[in-house]
Amino acid sequence: MEIRVLRYFLAVVREQNISRAAESLHLTQPTLSRQLAELEAELGQPLFERGRRLALTEAGVMLRHRAEEAVALVDRIEADFRQAEDVGGTIAIGSGVYAAGSEVIRSLAEFSLRYPKVQFEIYTNSADTLRERLDAGLLDFALLQEPIDVAHYDYFRLPTKDVWGVFTQAGGALAKKKKIRREDLAGRRLAIAGRLAVRKEVEHWLGDAQDFQLFARHNLLDNIVPLVEDGFVDAITIEASAQTCDPKKTTFRPLDPPLTTTVVLAWKRFQPTFGATGKFLEFLREKFVLME
Repeated sequence: MEIRVLRYFLAVVREQNISRAAESLHLTQPTLSRQLAELEAELGQPLFERGRRLALTEAGVMLRHRAEEAVALVDRIEADFRQAEDVGGTIAIGSGVYAAGSEVIRSLAEFSLRYPKVQFEIYTNSADTLRERLDAGLLDFALLQEPIDVAHYDYFRLPTKDVWGVFTQAGGALAKKKKIRREDLAGRRLAIAGRLAVRKEVEHWLGDAQDFQLFARHNLLDNIVPLVEDGFVDAITIEASAQTCDPKKTTFRPLDPPLTTTVVLAWKRFQPTFGATGKFLEFLREKFVLME
């Protein structure tokens, strides 16, 4: 069974008339009728109930659904190969608010100048949510903050590190310090990252004498900002997240001793990177891996 014949069949279904279908396909009516007869003979069942209008038999209805699926798949394959020659399409990339993530997002401008037909879907959320969307095939790439399990992904580590510190009220007691030590947080209400692996890193830095008040866990800093502006709570977070906030109301002070984390660019293991996604991955490797 040829895909060409399935296209003929769908044209007749659409037009409900062999003459009109033949005209749309630039075929003669006898040629199209012969192709349909051969298709019915091959399948061993009639596909149409002949009359003033062609109506589908039960076998014809079933074939229509299967033919639509087959033609759509072939069209997708052909489009993928056309993109390989004339790169276009959409790349879905997810990231939290990271220093390395900002560099990757800025690089989209340079990539777009090379491949102007490529469009991007950019999704922002926590690393756990990004990983879920990557697993579900909703993202082509995800920027994931370490530590994170990347056993099921291909990835490379980005060179820029995120610096951790305290996000606090501008003009408050901690804002007067250049760096924040453990003892500076004694007795203060704190909000820390909700993701377990990251939270353990922060708690390790805080040490055994955790004489602060744990007020909240959060996956994105935005939800805590009003409480920080009011001076009610301080948040331990990365500098990149704090930079998006109003410097007149809040400020960021790095931890001492310093605490840093890295970010990986991940994609599903064994998932072929072809066309636009392949070009994008090649571009990022050149820009961020070879520069190390």
